[in-house]
Amino acid sequence: MGRAVLSQFLTLSNSTPRLSSSLFCGRLGGKYLKRPGSIRHNRTINGYNGAGFRCCCSVSLSQPAVPETSSIPVRKRIVSGVQPTGAIHLGNYLGAIKTWIELQNSYDTLFFIVDLHAITLPYDTQQLSKATRNTAAIYLACGVDTSKASVFVQSHVRAHVELMWLLSSATPIGWLNRMIQFKEKSRKAGDENVGVALLTYPVLMASDILLYQSDLVPVGEDQKQHLELTRELAERVNYLYGGRKWKKLGGRGGAIFKVPEPLIPPAGARVMSLTDGLSKMSKSAPSDQSRINLLDPKDVIANKIKRCKTDSFSGMEFDSPERPECNNLLSIYQLISGKTKEEVAQECQDMNWGTFKTLLTDALVDHLHPIQVRHEEIISDPAYLDGVLGEGATKAAAIADATLSNVYQAMGFLYR
Repeated sequence: MGRAVLSQFLTLSNSTPRLSSSLFCGRLGGKYLKRPGSIRHNRTINGYNGAGFRCCCSVSLSQPAVPETSSIPVRKRIVSGVQPTGAIHLGNYLGAIKTWIELQNSYDTLFFIVDLHAITLPYDTQQLSKATRNTAAIYLACGVDTSKASVFVQSHVRAHVELMWLLSSATPIGWLNRMIQFKEKSRKAGDENVGVALLTYPVLMASDILLYQSDLVPVGEDQKQHLELTRELAERVNYLYGGRKWKKLGGRGGAIFKVPEPLIPPAGARVMSLTDGLSKMSKSAPSDQSRINLLDPKDVIANKIKRCKTDSFSGMEFDSPERPECNNLLSIYQLISGKTKEEVAQECQDMNWGTFKTLLTDALVDHLHPIQVRHEEIISDPAYLDGVLGEGATKAAAIADATLSNVYQAMGFLYR
């Protein structure tokens, strides 16, 4: 979530991934977790979510538990979002939004536009609102179904900011200083141009996740460290304020927050740049030639693919360390076409670059055209879009406010 949220993979719709059972063993909470009385429960993986993610099952703390004898299935909860900065590109789509379409069929899903994260670096105030609406329209155009998922704007649920402040009081500054993204972005921008929000951004991300008692969160390679911090922070707050301490204050006791599990697609987790197969496709890259934007017209897509970086080898092949661009473009074609890796490898193995680029261009245009048509319909009906976002925010706030009330109580605040 957050910065190019969550990223990308194998053919998500028809292949089951191998899942790691020990992705996070981070040092962030190692010292804390060794304290007497602090017990970290191992979580088991129950099934496959349809998009190549690791899952953990648990009843949401914000909802009444279903009795063991009940036949009513309890859906695990997923939250995810994309920033409304820059144009939504193919990496965002294949790495996050496309997977949501499968997830919403089997999980309790909340997908939001993370506009509060968009102001951690300098931004255009005139464009923020427009970009937020545009991003929401893209969610819907790509297939997010509001009868199955809540779609809302982060800043429309004020509990995100309130919980962030409460969590900040329990977040050691050393944890934030170790965040790689902060180091990289602050080095580029310079200390005088970096706001405190860039440092505390991971605490807001933790708030986004923990507010909804999320069971699992789709994350890409660049967000692993931030989710690790979220998990450790949940454990820390549970230890400091939960259990018997909370019960003595009139609460139910036990854990305040559910500790979320990561969902990491096994293939395509990083859609790479068209100009450098070793760099991730990014909104912030200076050249628009480096990415395919979801709303790029046919001629622009064709031109970008025609000019994208290739190599001098003959034939096409996956996974060659000497051919990162070849692997990236084949992976994109695999995901867009819905074919298996083996099918693509066999189909393209004897192609030259000219033939393959034509094939890839046609596949991209065919896949993105209906999304673009639907987007235009949605963005042209502001009343409909406002209604969707309003309803989504109402549903999200009901969950978030319940969690926030528990946190205030457990931390000893006077009840209002």
